[in-house]
Amino acid sequence: MRKLRYAMVGGGRDAFIGVVHRRAMALDGQMELVAGALSSNPDKARASGRDLGLADARNHGDWQTLLDEELKRPAEERIDFVSIVTPNHLHYPVALAFAQAGINVVCDKPLVHTSAQADKLAHAVKQSGAVFAVTYNYTGYPMVRQARHMVRNGQLGEIRKVLVEYNQGWLATQLEGSANKQADWRTDPSRSGIAGAMGDIGSHAENLIATITGLQIDALCADLTSFVPGRRLDDDGSLLLRFTNGARGVLTASQIVAGVENDLRVRIVGTQGTITWHQEDPNRLIHTSLDDAPRILTRGSTGLCPASLKATRLPSGHPEGFHEAFANVYLGAAEAMRARSEGRALGELEGDYPTLADGARGVRFIELTVESAKSEVKWTRWS
Repeated sequence: MRKLRYAMVGGGRDAFIGVVHRRAMALDGQMELVAGALSSNPDKARASGRDLGLADARNHGDWQTLLDEELKRPAEERIDFVSIVTPNHLHYPVALAFAQAGINVVCDKPLVHTSAQADKLAHAVKQSGAVFAVTYNYTGYPMVRQARHMVRNGQLGEIRKVLVEYNQGWLATQLEGSANKQADWRTDPSRSGIAGAMGDIGSHAENLIATITGLQIDALCADLTSFVPGRRLDDDGSLLLRFTNGARGVLTASQIVAGVENDLRVRIVGTQGTITWHQEDPNRLIHTSLDDAPRILTRGSTGLCPASLKATRLPSGHPEGFHEAFANVYLGAAEAMRARSEGRALGELEGDYPTLADGARGVRFIELTVESAKSEVKWTRWS
């Protein structure tokens, strides 16, 4: 199997998430980095590329040159996809240009700043036929896929309530302005977008609900707060949710929970049972039911669904985590890219990754959450 060639935009020196993406793509030996524009600073971009061993001819100071030069290459030498790991404000122009050129795209979340931008991206992808994935990485955990299987196959009965919380503490103080690159751009509306914590991690919480349950939000009631003095975007948020099937939900996202690391957890409550998953203990899924004693399902163990087992690399008892989940998202996108190039339909377990539609829904979720938080009306309808 030929390795898929990829270029990366962003993710150079001092960038956290770019390293994670590259390690995830390297995990299964199916993808290789061959080109890049790894920073918005041309000198830093080229230095970062040299760090990673990129050939000078494919190590560029800006993404426009990267795209232009790739399109000049014969198809058999060109990149198969681009991985976009920039701050949020650059997602749209980069993704649009590559999609319009017919090059497959994997983009970090949140997708773009506005629904209008998401619509234009969707049109470009429809026109070119490019594969477009959004790296909501938590969907790649094997036990999240097991949870999805159990809910979608009726093992919990009718879903009544969804509880999801994502708490971090790294922004409990005014870290922005202290030479912390991650804090600086995530708290800057011009780069991050209209939301802070709700866009950065609340979007993950929304996506986790949608991925596991398939439920659609009918209305929401949001309260967003900026606790740290001088902070321009929310660092804490709480939402009440109503779903179209009548279920209710509570979603909280906060980056000011002092001392807490990366505490994402979800609980799905049905008429016949409940499942609970915690990202900091990702290899276990707790299932309680009306009729049986509680049970703990473990990653890689007997009796799990095929999608969960496919996403597992090591025998049970050998922990897998963050990088592996990212790798599973990339593998699903890679399967779709290979199917596209071969002119065939996806197989039954192929192409399991968050799509452009998931990213667009996440953008609309952020917009409506901010709208609701500013409104005196109790419920904001999904539209």
